[in-house]
Amino acid sequence: MNWNANRRMALLALTVFALDQAAKAVALHFLGPDQEHNVIDGFFKFVLWRNTGAAWSLLYGRNGLLAAVSLGALAALFFWRKHFHAHTLLGQLSLGLIFGGIAGNLFDRLDPQRQHVIDFLRFYLYRRNGEEIGFPAFNLADSAICIGVGLLIFVSWRLDHEDQGGMARDEIAMSKE
Repeated sequence: MNWNANRRMALLALTVFALDQAAKAVALHFLGPDQEHNVIDGFFKFVLWRNTGAAWSLLYGRNGLLAAVSLGALAALFFWRKHFHAHTLLGQLSLGLIFGGIAGNLFDRLDPQRQHVIDFLRFYLYRRNGEEIGFPAFNLADSAICIGVGLLIFVSWRLDHEDQGGMARDEIAMSKE
């Protein structure tokens, strides 16, 4: 793994982390715990949810356990990054997004003032009876992790399915410069 690849991943991770923390600070400043701000009625709103669980509030109240799992995931991804296509530009992009997203949520969990993740983006719909149904609230760190994982799956699939003389080899050669 060359220095430029590590630098690209670190720079992207720091950017994702900074944007995530800034967005959470704005949400905390403008929204109270029970406040909501409709952006597009019946589709999208800003909320302020404090989440001590994982996605869909799985393991709710297990903040310490989830912080330890996040720290372990960060360490494992870092030490074994060469196995996750970190030699390619797309692999570096995906790992930078994942590192930054995990770090953003981990920071929230370890912050003695918070000890929970701040979620503030919520998509939803109304049923015919007026009841609201929706996707759980999330944040920029969650989005970065999901996009990074999706991109990593794509990179793995693409490198596994392209012929040896195709674009994948060209991209690998370009990213090693």
